[in-house]
Amino acid sequence: MAKRLGYLYIDTGAMYRAVALKVKTGAVSPENDQVLSKFVSTLRISLIPAEDGVRVLCNGEDITEAIRSPEISRLASDISKRKGVREALVRMQREMGRGGGVVLEGRDIGTVVFPDADVKFYLDADSEERAMRRFKELAGKGAEVNYQETLEEVRKRDHNDMSRALSPLRKADDAICINSTRLSAEEVTEELVRIIVQKEKGVEASCC
Repeated sequence: MAKRLGYLYIDTGAMYRAVALKVKTGAVSPENDQVLSKFVSTLRISLIPAEDGVRVLCNGEDITEAIRSPEISRLASDISKRKGVREALVRMQREMGRGGGVVLEGRDIGTVVFPDADVKFYLDADSEERAMRRFKELAGKGAEVNYQETLEEVRKRDHNDMSRALSPLRKADDAICINSTRLSAEEVTEELVRIIVQKEKGVEASCC
């Protein structure tokens, strides 16, 4: 969608995964808030546009593939609950998007990071469908994955993100809800772009 509109794509989930990876490889305790906050302040995360989305760099190192493992996904979900981590990354995200013309993806974008965004979407899908998409993505990269385990991880992450005290996952009151369970990625993109173009023209947008 960002490519179609000529906007910058900011994958905030990748930023939390980057922190998780560096915490793991740096042997930093994710339970110590003070140490964790100080450590995050030393990280310089960059998102570089690429044909297949973005390349993720942390302190100059390309970690795009390394952050997509199930282990890093679990750790990222736990780390995202930490106040110091969220505050640091929200500052980075706001700095990246302060000039406008950006597409941000994340679980608290419309409620916390940019509550005054011009257009907000709440993308949803059945947990079984999201788990299958994740399973196929990982299997396609040669990872040894089990669908049932992937499904449990998806459900656990949803529960953790919705029940956390800090910036929980919830639909913003003014967000347009899109259920993508039976839609392809291209169909979702078409719908999102259609709605944005309508809003730019001053036409009241309607959901599919």
